[in-house]
Amino acid sequence: MKGIEELCPTSIFAEKLGGKWKLAIIYNLRNRNLRFGQLANLVDGVSRKVLTEHLRQMEEDKLIVRTVYKEIPPRVEYGLTQAGKDLMPLFQKIDDWVRKHYA
Repeated sequence: MKGIEELCPTSIFAEKLGGKWKLAIIYNLRNRNLRFGQLANLVDGVSRKVLTEHLRQMEEDKLIVRTVYKEIPPRVEYGLTQAGKDLMPLFQKIDDWVRKHYA
């Protein structure tokens, strides 16, 4: 039997999307797929090591998809899965809340 903390949506959200960078990664992928270097430039302050770790975790959690193109040189792009895209209305609500209370 699972403990209550394992069933709490807020705990699951914090586990999957917590930390300093994951929401910024998802936000930057909202309109288009990006390569690693593009993401590294857009997510200001994230180290390449941490970005790699977060991308792997988010791929495992099925929030993003990593697409490898068979080209020379190889090209890899990251994009949102449907689960990642489903977070976009939440981003709008957060934006509205911040503008209302802190702008």
